[in-house]
Amino acid sequence: MARCYNFCAGPAAMPEAVLRQAKEELMDWRGRGLSVMEMSHRSDEMVSIATEAEADFRELLGISDDYAVLFLQGGASSQFAAIPLNLAEENSVVDYVNTGQWSKKAIKEASRYAKVNVAASSEDTNFTTIPAFDSWQLSDNAAYLHYTPNETIGGVEYFWTPESRAPLVADMSSTILSRPIDVDKFGLIYAGAQKNIGPAGLTIVVVRKDLLGKARAITPTMLNYQTAAENDSMYNTPPTMAWYLSGLVFKWLKAQGGLQSMEVINRRKAEKLYAYIDGSGFYSNPVEVASRSLMNIPFVLADAKLDKAFLQGADDAGLLNLKGHRSVGGMRASVYNAVPEEAVDALIDYMKDFARENG
Repeated sequence: MARCYNFCAGPAAMPEAVLRQAKEELMDWRGRGLSVMEMSHRSDEMVSIATEAEADFRELLGISDDYAVLFLQGGASSQFAAIPLNLAEENSVVDYVNTGQWSKKAIKEASRYAKVNVAASSEDTNFTTIPAFDSWQLSDNAAYLHYTPNETIGGVEYFWTPESRAPLVADMSSTILSRPIDVDKFGLIYAGAQKNIGPAGLTIVVVRKDLLGKARAITPTMLNYQTAAENDSMYNTPPTMAWYLSGLVFKWLKAQGGLQSMEVINRRKAEKLYAYIDGSGFYSNPVEVASRSLMNIPFVLADAKLDKAFLQGADDAGLLNLKGHRSVGGMRASVYNAVPEEAVDALIDYMKDFARENG
């Protein structure tokens, strides 16, 4: 059976080359006679897999030795609590910027552990814009500044990095590895794996080492970054299979030319789809042009009554998971690294046909 094109926001498409290699190695990893998912996480084989994956990840993003890279469980959502517990003292002020559903979730959780100052919000535009930096009301004594560079649900993305005297914290779950970033501008970066890194079950945290060792006494051991760093992310059994597969993705990215090459491809894919949507007269995207995400492209039809037929026709055509998030409706095409350009071309062709038949 031919593979379909997967536009899911997460768990998302994986590179076919990675899936093929994983299939070949599933029963017998490099002649060892067992699968990676059967290995002890403390075996020489698994330690070598983990070490190589971290080295490749560091190379892709240009991460210096000033940072620890942690491979954790619990999804990015567990970091909503871990961050204030590790970086902020009780009753301290933390700054957050609200640009969508994931920002709101992070703010709600952080409010349990610190005094949250919402420095800026685009809720008044229904999260279709990013507040201009000169409008942000930053605290003088914030323990950190948190923002979400790409909102998966709303499809808004920052193409600039905020300036902050406090450590800058970013939820990069849906934008990491899609283009180069300057890691040195951040105190902490975190990302769930299931979009551009690998399969669900793994979360990567990149944290500046001078921020380690400051966790509150009440911080659960499994949420303490110092504990994870001191134990090479193996204080308990880590998600070994997800770690291995993520390592294969890192090698695939390097083989594509790294993040500079991926940015060129990703911009081309997104610009092509936005151009068709804007010129169609049948579909529309609500996000201001300057803030449109390269990764998650929401759109609506001229008549919402056609949504069901559109989705069924797309599914029949092998274009999967285009339904928008339940909180906003409509459609959403997530075009992460592993979604090939021909998938975007096929989607546009289908959208043209559907508009011609139903417009």
